[in-house]
Amino acid sequence: MPPVPPLPVVLVLASGRGERFVASGGAGSKLQALLAGKPVLQWTLDAVRASGLPFHVEDAGHPGMGDSIAAAVRATRGAPGWLVLPGDLPLVKPATLRQVAQALAEGAEVVVPSYRGERGHPVGFSAACGEALVALTGPKGAAAVVKAHRVTELPVQDEGVQVDIDTVDALADAERRLRAGAAEDGRTGSPPPRG
Repeated sequence: MPPVPPLPVVLVLASGRGERFVASGGAGSKLQALLAGKPVLQWTLDAVRASGLPFHVEDAGHPGMGDSIAAAVRATRGAPGWLVLPGDLPLVKPATLRQVAQALAEGAEVVVPSYRGERGHPVGFSAACGEALVALTGPKGAAAVVKAHRVTELPVQDEGVQVDIDTVDALADAERRLRAGAAEDGRTGSPPPRG
């Protein structure tokens, strides 16, 4: 039986200050804001755990998203790749994380999931992107690394790749989406399955 190749690591970015959330009327960290009774970050972590992929939570204070990504990649050096997932994407499905990881395993350099033609997260990066990722700084995340590599766009049936919690209105919208999904599943009191 051939050895199982190592899996890419999901980098959960949880060190942002959430200034837009507070400016929109939110109290405290958007990642700790309650969504259907559970903190936003907990929803994201539950999806990551359910995916079965290894993960690293980067929650130290950093000046920008680029700095957070660089620190997380440094902390997981030697990984065969990374999925960069902001902690405020609570509706992303475990199956989507596995799809991005699979595309990396099949040789993609950079994988960007898209839902109905709009790109989202997590963005997958192969090991070939490692040095460029650890050199990142500032607020723009890994946009420059994406531009410098061959991108595989991966259509997914998961609106959660685009639903981030930047404002109080976005939090309310995510709650509506959860309720709508639960109603479609015929389970009005509980959120839909996440796989």
